[in-house]
Amino acid sequence: MKLAKSLLTLSLAAAAGLAAGQDIRIAHVYDKTGVLEAYAKQTQAGLMMGLEYATGGSMQVLGRKIVVIEKDSQFKPDVGKAQLAAAYGDDKVDLAIGPTGSGVALAMLPVAEEYKKILLVEPAVADAITGERWNRYIFRTGRSSSQDAISNAVALGKPNTSIATLAQDYAFGRDGVKAFKEALGGSGARIVHEEYAPVATSDFTAPAERLFNALKDKPGRKVIFIIWAGGGGNPFKIAELNPGRYGIEVASGGNILPALAAYKALPGMEGATYYYYEHPKNKVNQWLVAEHRKRFNAPPDFFTAGGMAAGIAAVEALKKAGSTDTEKLIAAMEGMSFETPKGRMTFRKEDHQAMQSMYHFKIKVDPNVAWAIPQLVREIRPEEMKVPIRVKR
Repeated sequence: MKLAKSLLTLSLAAAAGLAAGQDIRIAHVYDKTGVLEAYAKQTQAGLMMGLEYATGGSMQVLGRKIVVIEKDSQFKPDVGKAQLAAAYGDDKVDLAIGPTGSGVALAMLPVAEEYKKILLVEPAVADAITGERWNRYIFRTGRSSSQDAISNAVALGKPNTSIATLAQDYAFGRDGVKAFKEALGGSGARIVHEEYAPVATSDFTAPAERLFNALKDKPGRKVIFIIWAGGGGNPFKIAELNPGRYGIEVASGGNILPALAAYKALPGMEGATYYYYEHPKNKVNQWLVAEHRKRFNAPPDFFTAGGMAAGIAAVEALKKAGSTDTEKLIAAMEGMSFETPKGRMTFRKEDHQAMQSMYHFKIKVDPNVAWAIPQLVREIRPEEMKVPIRVKR
C-alpha cells in the first residue's frame, strides 16, 4: 500500500513537473524600484496588455500557457545582471524582456550571450545596446539614442543654430548627446557645449549658468537641449532662470505625461517623441487607448506603448519560430515585422534594432489639460531615418 502511495506521489510530481515544463516562461527584469520606477510600471502594464492582445486574450501561444516571472533590477547594473542570470539559470525562462535603465541593460547583455538566450530590450535607450556592446541574442523594441537624435535633429537641425546640451551623466545621457551631435552633422546647427549632471540632481542653478555662458554671445538661434529621464529634480526649472534674456530657448524630446507638465512653461517648443497616445492612427493603438482608459481611467503613456510592443513581438516571434528554441527564435526575429501601437516595427537583421516611426511635435498648452500637449507636426517614418549600424563584427 505504501509503495502504491509512493508511486502515485511520484507520478503526480512528475506530471506536475511536465505541466510546468509546458509553460512558456518569460522573465521581465526591470527597474521596479529606483529613479525609473514610474517608467518601469508603465512598461510592465504595457507588456501584459501586449501579451493579452497578441494572444487574443488567451495568454497562450503554441498551445502553451505564457507565464511571466518578474525580477526587480533596482536600477543597479550588478543586480540586473544577477537577476537575469537567475532567470535563465534557476527559473529556466525561455526568453527575457527588459530592463528600464541603459546602465543596467549594458550589464545584462553578456548574460544573454553566456546562457544563449534571447534578451528583448525594452525600453533602455543607449546606442551601445545595439552597437558596440551588442551580441546576437539581443533584440530591441525600444528606440535607440540614434533614433531619438535623428528625429530631434529634424526639429532643431537648422542653419545658424548653436546648441548646448544638458544630460544625465550615465549611459543614456552620454550616448544621447553623442548620437545627437552626429545627427546634426550637415544641418548647419552645431553643439557648442555639453553639460552632464548626476542622475539625482535637484538644483540646476550651476549647470544653467554654465549653459547660459556657453550660448549667450553666440549669433543666430541659441538652444539648450535637455536629455533627461526620471528621478531627481526637474531640469526644466532652468526656464525659470530666464534664459530668454540672452535669447536662449529650451528644448527637449518627448516624455511621460507627468513630466510633460513641466513643458507647460515652454509653449511652442519643438522636438520629437517616441509616442504620444493621440499620434498613431492604427487599430492596435485604438485598442490600447480604449482598454487603458477602461482599466486605469487614464490614457496610455510613453512606456506603456513600448511594453505592449515588446509583448506583441515576443508572441509573434514564438508563433513564427513555432518553438522556444533560441536559434529558431533568432532566425524568426531577424527581419521580422510586427504591428504595434506605433504602427509597424521591423527588427533590422544587422543589429536587431526595431526600425520604427518617431513623431515631430510642437508644444501646445491647454489650461484644461494637466500636461503640455505635444501636438503632432508630422510622423517621421522609419525609411526617413538613416540609423547608423554600430555593431562591431
